[in-house]
Amino acid sequence: MSAATPTWFGQPRGLTILFLTNMWEQFSYYGMRTLLVYYMTKQLLLGQQWSSFVYGAYTACAYFTPIVGGVIADRLLGRRRAIMIGGSIMALGHFMMAFEPLFYVALATIALGNGLFLPSLPSQIDSLYEAADPRRGWAYNVYYVGVNVGGFLAPLICGTLGETLGWHWGFGAAGLGMVSGLIIYSWGQRYLPPEPVREPAKREKGRGFDRQMVAALAAVAIAVTIFRGAYEQVGNTIALWSDTGVDRSFGDVTIPMTWFQSLNSLFVMAFTPLLLIHWRRKAEKGLTDSAVRRMSKGALIVACAYAMIGALSIQAGAGLVGWTWLALFFVVLTVGELYILPTGLSLFARLAPPGYGATTVAAWFLAIFTGSMTAGLVGTFWSHMEPGPFFFLLAGIACAASLLLWWMDRLDTPVEMRGSAQKV
Repeated sequence: MSAATPTWFGQPRGLTILFLTNMWEQFSYYGMRTLLVYYMTKQLLLGQQWSSFVYGAYTACAYFTPIVGGVIADRLLGRRRAIMIGGSIMALGHFMMAFEPLFYVALATIALGNGLFLPSLPSQIDSLYEAADPRRGWAYNVYYVGVNVGGFLAPLICGTLGETLGWHWGFGAAGLGMVSGLIIYSWGQRYLPPEPVREPAKREKGRGFDRQMVAALAAVAIAVTIFRGAYEQVGNTIALWSDTGVDRSFGDVTIPMTWFQSLNSLFVMAFTPLLLIHWRRKAEKGLTDSAVRRMSKGALIVACAYAMIGALSIQAGAGLVGWTWLALFFVVLTVGELYILPTGLSLFARLAPPGYGATTVAAWFLAIFTGSMTAGLVGTFWSHMEPGPFFFLLAGIACAASLLLWWMDRLDTPVEMRGSAQKV
């Protein structure tokens, strides 16, 4: 699309439609995720180890199904139909969560619908811009901010409803969020790029996935798998710690435990513009990082966040850690997240061959799948370790991911991955 195309907020109108759609999908996902561990341990009375494993397995499956769903969208349904069908299935699954006997069936239903929905949205972003459009370099960061609005609102709304009125009210609100996203997407389709022709793509020189590119992307995927083993504890063991290991008193008021999960998305919205300004100024001075180097820095920053609360937990002993430290943890964690996760997603999307947009984005979700499974397994150690050593274990996991990415940056990786992260 031309840069002269009508815009909202300086970007193509289709970008607003995409991030509003995903904003409500994220509202439904994080609304349910906010309640999931608490619901299992407090309502269903499942053990912590099994609850953490189920949490990890669910989040993993939610990112495994897009691997198949992306292929179905590219080759059979088309992206628009995949989004409408997948979103409808997800909404059904959220409403099923209101019925305890359907708990596991509901989780499976949401994961299946997510497989069609998730890869088909971000794969449309590049088509909103011409190749030389300078706005394209920032589109994924703008998109990332937009979808985090849903992640911010979900714990405040779904979490509060779940804690005060009953868990099923929170799950019902998550389902309504998914329906809202479908309505917005259906209304705004006229602003979106046309469906690509669903036929085998012609191999273009330099655009196919040669062995070097496959190996490089696989190495990135392994690093992200390791990283998410630590990062995905936010809705799992961090949520449990905020309930039992944190002093949530604010005067005479006790802050709801679910509210802290909104901080991650709040800080994403707050810090993204500041980081974009910082990276742009570095670019003007010729000091931009490669994509994998930026991701390495992000993993190291997340390691520092876990090391901080690990040290505080050891110092507190049997006492509680003040909630302001938990808030600071989310500040540091979010900065690291912004260095690694949007960069990784845009890297996979940008390197997609023609006609394989959703399929390639689905490959990124494979790394999230394996990382979520890793996080679920790591979370089972929570019952066998004190919080301090456990958080230092997470810091070590994030450091391992950082070292792998740093090592990749020093290798002879494909030129597309050595380029400035500012252009990713």
